[in-house]
Amino acid sequence: MRPLLHAFTRFLDLELDLRARGLVLLAAGALTSVYFAPLWNLTMFAPQYPDGLRLDIWSYALVGGNGGQDLKEINVLNHYIGMRDLVAEDFTEFHWLPFAVGALALLTLRAAVHGRMRDLVDVTVLMTYFSAFSLWSFGHRLWEYGHTLAPEAPVTVDGFMPPLFGSQQIANFEVYSYPQAASYGMGLSMLLMITAVVFGWWSHRRETVQQAAPTGFAARVVATEAHR
Repeated sequence: MRPLLHAFTRFLDLELDLRARGLVLLAAGALTSVYFAPLWNLTMFAPQYPDGLRLDIWSYALVGGNGGQDLKEINVLNHYIGMRDLVAEDFTEFHWLPFAVGALALLTLRAAVHGRMRDLVDVTVLMTYFSAFSLWSFGHRLWEYGHTLAPEAPVTVDGFMPPLFGSQQIANFEVYSYPQAASYGMGLSMLLMITAVVFGWWSHRRETVQQAAPTGFAARVVATEAHR
């Protein structure tokens, strides 16, 4: 166990090469997509809405299609089944998500400047946890909306979970839910950081093998013995 811990500590003390630092800088840049593009999109189709009703979920706002009219129309329809209005005030994530992404971007830049593997591993682990928690929070919010229906609503439906990914039939609506550019940007950022970690590990492994390999006279002796 001790040799393994020693090797892991040496790995964390590695200095990132220029290639790895470049990947980390690109990862920080990819995170900024959260401020310029939506994270998720839900689109609802029905016979009376052949063009669909669209809702984009940003890191800080809900934006309906057709100049915001689609969100108003969705809330009117929700009243018939007893679902409360979709309003930004209910999404506590809008208060902390932009700041959390900004903090991750700064930590990513710090890892690139310091150039140490331990900093890169730290921010990669934080990014993984943050992404998993954000996805769970989004899914829980959808579940909560679909299961807190007013019993006195004109139309009675069973509690439901709107799709987190893919499509689902809800009453006479076909609902589609898919990630958008900002989510792909976050995914790309994580992929770049993991790639930088792998490159760092590979460089460390190659240097270790080179240092362990015999050189000069020792190498010729080894080659002679192998030939015999």
